[in-house]
Amino acid sequence: MEYVYAALILNESGEELNEDNITGVLEAAGVDVEESRVKALVAALEDVDIEDAVEQAAAAPAAAPAASGSADEAAADEGDDEEAEEEADEAAEAEEAGDDDDEEPSGEGLGDLFG
Repeated sequence: MEYVYAALILNESGEELNEDNITGVLEAAGVDVEESRVKALVAALEDVDIEDAVEQAAAAPAAAPAASGSADEAAADEGDDEEAEEEADEAAEAEEAGDDDDEEPSGEGLGDLFG
């Protein structure tokens, strides 16, 4: 991951994405640099518009359930999310209703949230 971060830093600062610059950033951060990984990263990013890729990545989490499976699975996941939200709301309401804050949480029902 640190290799990608180095490329992002160089891109943000307007520096050229080449092996020497990426190696320099990684060494400055104290990373034990593997030249093969640096070469692979430079080759992979050769024709990539990093600004566009970052924008697409920021939008990807909203589309992740549909991309990971069929529409039926996404709809089922959405239903599970709604159930989990309802349970979380109920737990928050119970806590607001005067549960003793000094008590340790029991953790009961968490399995249902993370199903």
